[in-house]
Amino acid sequence: MRRHIFCLFFLLTLSGVKAQINELGIFMGGGNYIGDIGPTDYIKPNELAFGAMYRWNRSPRHSWRFSLVHSKITARDGESDVPGRFQRNLDFENSVTEFSAGLEFSFFDFNLHELEKQFTPYVYTGLSYFIYDEKYYGSERSAVKDYTDSKVAIPMIVGVKTNIFPHWVLGFEVGARYTFTDNLDGTNPENDNLSFSRIGNLNSKDWYVFTGFTLTYTFTEKPCYCAD
Repeated sequence: MRRHIFCLFFLLTLSGVKAQINELGIFMGGGNYIGDIGPTDYIKPNELAFGAMYRWNRSPRHSWRFSLVHSKITARDGESDVPGRFQRNLDFENSVTEFSAGLEFSFFDFNLHELEKQFTPYVYTGLSYFIYDEKYYGSERSAVKDYTDSKVAIPMIVGVKTNIFPHWVLGFEVGARYTFTDNLDGTNPENDNLSFSRIGNLNSKDWYVFTGFTLTYTFTEKPCYCAD
C-alpha cells in the first residue's frame, strides 16, 4: 500500500513539474550603495550591474525565482550634500556578487499560455547570499581591502513586467537589499585589530540597490493552471 501511494505521489510530482513554464534570462542595469559614505540617495545607480535569472512559474500569480547578479559599488564623500561628509572626503570601491532565491508575486494574472498582451506589477522577496571585500581606512582617504567575506541580505524588490513577443517577457524593477553588515564601505571593519578605523553610524547596516531591466525566454510545456 505504501509503495502504491509513493508511486502515485511520484507521478503527480512529475506531472506538476512538466506542466510548469520555465523562464531563463538576464538582468541588466545599475547598482548603488546606501551607507555612511557619499550621497544619501536611495535610488541612484552609478555602476553597471548584470546577471542571470530563472523563474519557475507555479501559477499565474506566483513564481519561484533564482538569480545571480554582480555589481561594483562605489561612493565618494565629495559628491555628498551633507556638509560633514563633504569635509571628511573619504571614498571606497567594492563589489558585490549576489545569489538570491525567493518568491515573486504578481498583482494581476500573468498567464503565459495566453497569447494576448499582458502586464502586471510584482513584488519579490526571499534570501540573498553575497560575497564582498571587508575594507578599512588607514592613512589614505580611500578604503583598502582586508579580506574577502560573505553575508546574507534580505531583498525587497518591486517591478513591472509584460510579454513583448511569444516566449519573451520584459521587466523593469528596483530592488533594495538590507544587508547584515555595516562594512561594505570600510567604516566598520569586523577585524578587531582595525577597531581604530571605525567611523560613522555604527548602529546601522549598509544597503545596496539594483535597478534595471530583466529579459527572459519561456520554455517547456505550457501550463494548465487549475482553479482552487
